[in-house]
Amino acid sequence: MMNLKQRVERTEQVLARFRDKPFAWNSRGNCIHLAKAQARALGVRTPSVPRFSSYSGAVKALKGTGHDTLEALLDTMFRRIPPAKLLVGDLAMVAGVAPFGSLTIACGGAYVLGWHEQDLTRMVPIEIARSEFIAAWAVGR
Repeated sequence: MMNLKQRVERTEQVLARFRDKPFAWNSRGNCIHLAKAQARALGVRTPSVPRFSSYSGAVKALKGTGHDTLEALLDTMFRRIPPAKLLVGDLAMVAGVAPFGSLTIACGGAYVLGWHEQDLTRMVPIEIARSEFIAAWAVGR
């Protein structure tokens, strides 16, 4: 298990790769690719991400995994935790486009970083009351 300093360094490396990319269904600039990169950085192997190039393609790819929501898929890969237990580098889902939500990375405190409907041109820090989180998962711990 890595220490907190290593988690922060590896999370920053992942965020640096994605931070200025606009959200796009047809590229690796979307939350499932972000989550996969984060998991890999923290030493967790996850299944490959199917190719898709649109919202409907992403829904079809998700259903192909046997799950109706991204939340259900992530429950099979990571241990769910209360949002109050988030550490830097863990994943959190906030409200977003169904059936996906907005999958983000915990940055510390009440902040997560990810794409959100309010601004899809780049990843944004989002400060949200913990009660507004849909779900949270421990990654690499």
